[in-house]
Amino acid sequence: MFDPTTLTGIHTYISLFAIAAGIAVVAGLLRGLDRPTTAATFLALAFLTSATGFLFPFNGVLPSHVVGAVAILVLLPAIFARYGAGLRGRWHGIYAGTAVASLYFLVFVAVAQAFAKVPALQALAPTPGAPAFAVAQGLVLLVFIGLGIAAVRARPA
Repeated sequence: MFDPTTLTGIHTYISLFAIAAGIAVVAGLLRGLDRPTTAATFLALAFLTSATGFLFPFNGVLPSHVVGAVAILVLLPAIFARYGAGLRGRWHGIYAGTAVASLYFLVFVAVAQAFAKVPALQALAPTPGAPAFAVAQGLVLLVFIGLGIAAVRARPA
């Protein structure tokens, strides 16, 4: 497993809790439910996940840095839509779309980490360019596109 007292452990736990909170937020959006506490938890943890990713030692810009930067940029309109615009008018749809996109980035990285760390998956796709990895990430993307469309179309009860 991983040690929760290390940066890797802390980062991993934050990521897993962010994914769990994100699933609850998206499930609520699909049902037209607003979950303010869960949304705040998700947005904060999603930001912390991306931010703590930049604390790891590195040389040069890595793909993980690009994903983390884009994930933070996607969170900004979600946070503004929720807290600045109060989800009024089109801001509800913007929030729904960016919340789903934020969860997608977390799941994208989780799938990439699973392929890098789980021996059975690593055997299927020893490199990120392997077909099994591309198929898995393509399916994840399609699922999240569908969820995003459904969440934007759903209206609060």
